[in-house]
Amino acid sequence: MRVSRLLLVTLRDDPAEAEIPSHRLLVRAGYIRRLAAGIYAYLPLMWRVLSKVSAIVREEMNATGALETLLPQLQPAELWQRSGRWAGYTDGEGIMFNLVDRQDRALGLGPTHEEVITTLAADLLRSYRQLPASLYQIQTKFRDEIRPRFGLMRGREFIMKDAYSFHASSGDLANTYGVMEAAYKRIFARCGVQSIAVDADSGAIGGSASKEFMVTADAGEDLILISADNSYAANQERAESLAPEAEPLLIAEASYLATPGQTSIEALCSAHGFQPSQTVKVLLLVARFSNGTSHALLVSLRGDQQLNEVKLSNALTRAHGSQWGSLLKLQALEASCLADPRLIPMGYVGPDLDDSVLAGSPSLAPKFLRYADSSAAQLNCFVCGANTPNQHLVGARWGTNGIPLPEVLDLRSAQAGDRCCHDPAQVLQATRGIEVGHIFQLGRKYSEALDARFTNEQGEEEALWMGCYGIGVSRLAQAAVEQNHDSAGIIWPVPIAPFEVVLVIASAQDPQQVDLAEGLYGQLLAAGVDALLDDRSERAGVKFKDAELIGIPWRLVVGRGAANGVVELVERCSGDKQEGPASELIDFLLKRLSLQRLGD
Repeated sequence: MRVSRLLLVTLRDDPAEAEIPSHRLLVRAGYIRRLAAGIYAYLPLMWRVLSKVSAIVREEMNATGALETLLPQLQPAELWQRSGRWAGYTDGEGIMFNLVDRQDRALGLGPTHEEVITTLAADLLRSYRQLPASLYQIQTKFRDEIRPRFGLMRGREFIMKDAYSFHASSGDLANTYGVMEAAYKRIFARCGVQSIAVDADSGAIGGSASKEFMVTADAGEDLILISADNSYAANQERAESLAPEAEPLLIAEASYLATPGQTSIEALCSAHGFQPSQTVKVLLLVARFSNGTSHALLVSLRGDQQLNEVKLSNALTRAHGSQWGSLLKLQALEASCLADPRLIPMGYVGPDLDDSVLAGSPSLAPKFLRYADSSAAQLNCFVCGANTPNQHLVGARWGTNGIPLPEVLDLRSAQAGDRCCHDPAQVLQATRGIEVGHIFQLGRKYSEALDARFTNEQGEEEALWMGCYGIGVSRLAQAAVEQNHDSAGIIWPVPIAPFEVVLVIASAQDPQQVDLAEGLYGQLLAAGVDALLDDRSERAGVKFKDAELIGIPWRLVVGRGAANGVVELVERCSGDKQEGPASELIDFLLKRLSLQRLGD
């Protein structure tokens, strides 16, 4: 390929909408262009990168025995209604683009394909003799993100590889889950990115177990907590830890304390010398479900801890999803939900707030769903609201003082510095990461909902066991840039670079330089090198800056030494330069590329 025919348009200035380095560089270097919020065109350079990433993904998926397919992007609402996810994806989370066709049938643009693939499995997989079976696809997905940002990191239209496996037993599912985890690690290593696998929340897809694959980067949206010995790693949404030891509150008998205007833990402790770990705070929330009901929640937390809403949402789904449907929204309880807001002394609510305050509410069920985080439940004596304005109860105890202990769950957000559950001697450390892959053991959630059944060896029908395995192809490409760049531009790993070598003619007006460059270009192509010839009539400095910006791993410069067959070879990642006879440097380059293509 010649630069003069590449449609290369680079920008001097950073785009206004770009917030992180990889986004800025991909736009400036002529890889992507924004059409609307979260919608980008992949320009020729970017398409070459995506094709190489896809080829690596395809090779590794094929090696697992998975078969490539292509599934419809338009999906009937009926399938999602049967799985119970239509309301959540169109109303609650609201990330599915949905429409109605001319026959007034509801359809959705696929954000994911569990329903479609399970419906096909129900039709195709009828016997244990056909199992296990794995299918995958690489295609465009659509999600109406609330806040599209960071270029290809969180777009409304993106390229994804998703795979699905079907099994006769949970044990066989676990085996394939392990095979896919190993394949994912190879994919990311071959793409030249550093990744870690972490325990993760299964989210709206569901399942009994899941792992996220994170590319570590300062701009990552996810907080990862890792033990010092690397034996435990989890997304903060999923992470478990031991809370710091609470300071004992040595109070013999409970008493009421006047606390005018002290509606926060900080104000209460500052005024009276308490420690936040000696207090219990109460959160009032509302959970809205797809069956139309809304339920008030009363959640007790230790005063120095923060609620993990994902853990609470999962607990609600597990306990009530079969009865009330999908959890659509979790939000703070607002006064407008109550018949008489004055009955709730905001800022002074205790764990024993009576259900009567909900009486007459036009939208809420008449009883609180009550939970306590385990760190709060472990307190023997604590300070809490007295359910009376301007008063707190000092010396409260669970099971006494009229304070029953509610259902106890792990509801707090683990933090850096917490002790590990598996080894209290280990302390969690924090880093940020970009999610580029996610694998799930789905179990029978979708096969039971969509009646995907097979006949087992005993001649009995049972639901299929399923796994799900996703990689964000376009996100992975940008994550590689986020992890591999400097002040001059992108530094592509060789396996996914749009070109492996850029051959720069310092002066396109010098016939000797042009002749030597053309000969070397042909030699590189014949040797199977993905080479780019910069044949533009631009100043050498412009060409060098563009080469650094677009991030080609190797730069071969034909300049003043052309008359003697001397060229310069520059490695983008290290900046190392060599000058010498073209034949020797070409031989050196070919040897290095043969290793770098393998991820060395």
